[in-house]
Amino acid sequence: MKRARTTKTGKVEKVIKAIVPTEKDKAEIHIPSAEPLYQEIRIDNELKDSEGATVELKPGADVDIHIEADKAATKKKTEDA
Repeated sequence: MKRARTTKTGKVEKVIKAIVPTEKDKAEIHIPSAEPLYQEIRIDNELKDSEGATVELKPGADVDIHIEADKAATKKKTEDA
């Protein structure tokens, strides 16, 4: 099934070290195209590279944020009259 998608760009502003050893570090990502109150998101700073190795984001890294949804979760956009 085809999925609706968009990609936004962002930048890793900082990496926040976990206080508790069992928790993961967080990467704070700034998304300039988002609304002002929602321009920062925090995610676990743990990704997999193309070989399957665990890697981390560095502060200042440029990133792409991909958003996808099943076709059933979307509708045609209508023009305001």
